[in-house]
Amino acid sequence: MTSDPRLIPITQYFATRGWQPLTFQAETWAAYLDGRSGLVQVPTGSGKTYAAVMGAIAEMIATPPEGLQLLYITPLRALSRDIEQAIKAPIEAMGWGITVESRTGDTSSARKTKQLKNMPNILITTPESLAVMLSYKDGAKRFSNLQAVVLDEWHELMSSKRGTQAELCLGHLRSLQPTLRTWAISATLGNLEEAAQTAVGLSAEPVIIRSNLKRDTVIKSIRPESVDTFPWAGHLGLRMFETLVEALDIEKSTLIFTNTRNQAERWYQALNFALPEATDRIALHHGSIDVKEREAIEAGVKSGDIKWVVCTSSLDLGVDFQPVERVVQIGSAKNLARLLQRAGRSAHVPEGTSEVFFLPTNALELLEISAFRRGLELGDMETRRPQYKPYDVLVQHLVTLACGDGFEPQKTLENLRQTVAYTDLTNEEYQWILDFIENGGQCLGAYPRYKKVVREDGLFKISDAKLARIHRMGIGTITSNTPVKIVYTNRKEIGTVEESFVSRLKQGDVFFFAGRQLEYFQMKDMVLYVKGTRKKSTVTPTWGGGQLAISDTLSHHLRREVERVRALLSASANAVSLRPVAASASETRSPQSLAAETPSATPLFEGSRGGSQAIANDEILTIKPILEAQQRLSTLPSADELLVESCKTREGQHLYVFPFEGRFVHEGLGFLWGYRFAKQKTATFTISVNDYGFEILGPKGYPYQDLFSSDFFSLENLEDDIRASLNISELTQRKFRGVAQVAGLVFKGYPGSRKTSSQLQVSTSLLYEVFTKYEPDNLLLKQAEREVLQDQLETHRLAKTLSRLDQRSVVWKNTQRPSPLAFPLLVERLNSRMSNETLLERIQRMKEQWDRK
Repeated sequence: MTSDPRLIPITQYFATRGWQPLTFQAETWAAYLDGRSGLVQVPTGSGKTYAAVMGAIAEMIATPPEGLQLLYITPLRALSRDIEQAIKAPIEAMGWGITVESRTGDTSSARKTKQLKNMPNILITTPESLAVMLSYKDGAKRFSNLQAVVLDEWHELMSSKRGTQAELCLGHLRSLQPTLRTWAISATLGNLEEAAQTAVGLSAEPVIIRSNLKRDTVIKSIRPESVDTFPWAGHLGLRMFETLVEALDIEKSTLIFTNTRNQAERWYQALNFALPEATDRIALHHGSIDVKEREAIEAGVKSGDIKWVVCTSSLDLGVDFQPVERVVQIGSAKNLARLLQRAGRSAHVPEGTSEVFFLPTNALELLEISAFRRGLELGDMETRRPQYKPYDVLVQHLVTLACGDGFEPQKTLENLRQTVAYTDLTNEEYQWILDFIENGGQCLGAYPRYKKVVREDGLFKISDAKLARIHRMGIGTITSNTPVKIVYTNRKEIGTVEESFVSRLKQGDVFFFAGRQLEYFQMKDMVLYVKGTRKKSTVTPTWGGGQLAISDTLSHHLRREVERVRALLSASANAVSLRPVAASASETRSPQSLAAETPSATPLFEGSRGGSQAIANDEILTIKPILEAQQRLSTLPSADELLVESCKTREGQHLYVFPFEGRFVHEGLGFLWGYRFAKQKTATFTISVNDYGFEILGPKGYPYQDLFSSDFFSLENLEDDIRASLNISELTQRKFRGVAQVAGLVFKGYPGSRKTSSQLQVSTSLLYEVFTKYEPDNLLLKQAEREVLQDQLETHRLAKTLSRLDQRSVVWKNTQRPSPLAFPLLVERLNSRMSNETLLERIQRMKEQWDRK
């Protein structure tokens, strides 16, 4: 496998470390040296970085390199430090004379300027930093020696606009260097062929290399002593912090994953309260904490000084944490790939066993974890699709090229059509975009700042040096609420929060952030100055985009799990006992035994593979009271049934529908069905959704069942009905803010004088109104609406769901009160209401009223 003489220095280095090249590494090196491009899919922590770079390094050793030879693109700045160290280690140990540097948003201006004049042989960078490099003149000369590009964590990049940005940059680099090789590396992906083709472009045939390494993932659930018969989202959560502390060991290095930054802040507080003697060994890590503090935490984990880290997706990706022995997932990960990625943070070595403790925030999540196990056992994984023609990214990219050496329009169009994202970009669309950046389109021609490019000698070039500077500051595709820096009065930075949170605070208010109690001192120029304080507070920042929905892959297994539980309850009713399976790693355990045991794998149900009796595990036993109450008050649906419940309360007539398809699909379904009911009998409805179903609340006595028919599953006029059922213009206007930012239509301001989000909102609102009124076919407007329909409401999944539901038999149940499945939907709606009662008090009062009945 390693017979190529150019690989001898590589195998010599591996020998000094006592390593043998793994089969997939040798295959990747051989394919690289043969001039091929492709994708490597292996488990996290299996040596994929060396698989990706050692072929290029071998080539550099054989032919002493000049200038930039290898670009290594990573989605996170935090990863660049680890990757740089990993690549430098063999080069320095063996004295190969190859230069390696990083270039990210954290790199100093002086270093960046120096790099533009004298590029290293290997450069580790992000998509944004690569785009910025392309915006400087002499790009053709700067990249003239480039041999290869590596796309790390491609599963994270590919389906986002950052992935499209990377596609566009690579397409341009291939026009400068036609023999350029591209290698994507990824740990978790379902659609390998499409992902590989997207990475290498349509002009190459990718090689796909998989490893034969087996990485076992053992999932253990930490269950509550008892459950409420009527559960709701978050009803367990922090109540179980003492149980979690008992289950873990402060001497074992552990990453504790949450799904939101707000949740991470709260769990960090709870664990510090539970272990006051270990506060210096517990840390908090999320993307809004200052980068220097995050780096210090990562160093502390590697050195062993920090044992527990409460974190979010900021530590999902490939930062190398070999000391980590355990991973905890608080609440459902909602996605098989996400759970597998997080599990891979433990035992970060080839063929290690990943161990995940699952702590539910809602008792019904124990069903989800059974679905996770089944999905992983079958090897299922979510697919991630590349973006489809995001015009805003293309507008930004073309202006970027104009800032650099300029671009020839016809040749650039040919290059664009070699990317998956823009393969069917029409001549009309391309001409519209060219006119938009050259003349401001139909509406903005009177404003010089929108006339960004001019034609010179057949090339489009930037029209003004000031516009080039402004454009470089806006390069990137990540948009969010305007961040406000949090800084101590001594000017030490702590991190950032969203302006929408700060706007609710006043001088003297106290809040928790980054594990500290902070007092609002003053706000100036988008900087919040704070002081440390001992005053008590329960206020914790919230950030946008916090809610996750279960994936289509997980929802499939969840429906199967519900059907299996239904069969078990039926068997139980026929005198088949629901006793726990003998002790095994794939079951739920008491906290004390969890802390001590070693992993071993057993099936989810004893006897489920050919045995005469299916015996439920502890997880099903734990939530048996909930499931029995559901059967008693309504029913549990089989996989070929759709459960619909209707009940009347003082609030009105409730309709509960349970497709088990995920929050985003249910949001679209709820509004669609509400619209289709209202077309037959006018009424005002309130919609609430969760991952299991949706509620439509109408006036008392509303005849849902009489009006219901198979037309509710119809795909005819689907998008028109969705537009009519929602305030689509308001949703589109909100989405347009991000599109306008990426396309460079609004300027956030120079450093130190940033615009507030309200100022940006006014700017984009004016543009939205102008385009809507005078140019309704504006491509950026169309893109904003498409993103609402496809990304926010997942209409592609919605159409599939309607077709699937049409094949199921509808089971209609009229209940006296909301069932255990319906109750969380009722709570979702209550939680959004203003009241002088706490949510818990309102829930308790309702339950007492029902019990009296």
